[in-house]
Amino acid sequence: MEHQVFFNVIGWVASISLILGYLPQAIETMRTRRTDGIALPTFLMMAVGGICFMIQGFMLGRDGIFLFVTNFITTVCSAIIFGIKIYNDYLRKS
Repeated sequence: MEHQVFFNVIGWVASISLILGYLPQAIETMRTRRTDGIALPTFLMMAVGGICFMIQGFMLGRDGIFLFVTNFITTVCSAIIFGIKIYNDYLRKS
């Protein structure tokens, strides 16, 4: 039982840390629409990695809830930033 509690605490700490790491960039990008210093391949690969971890979390069932929830939120943040970056770099009329 102690092992499971430790596992859960570590999972939630990791989840909260990763989400709080992504949210400021996503919020700032949505607020300002500035993406000059953002590398497009970085957020593309982060979204792909997030999707893969979501699949893994789903496959693990109840034990993978941390992977799934965390990577769902971070993948949404990455997709938003990626979308704004694509718009700014390729679709916006100058």
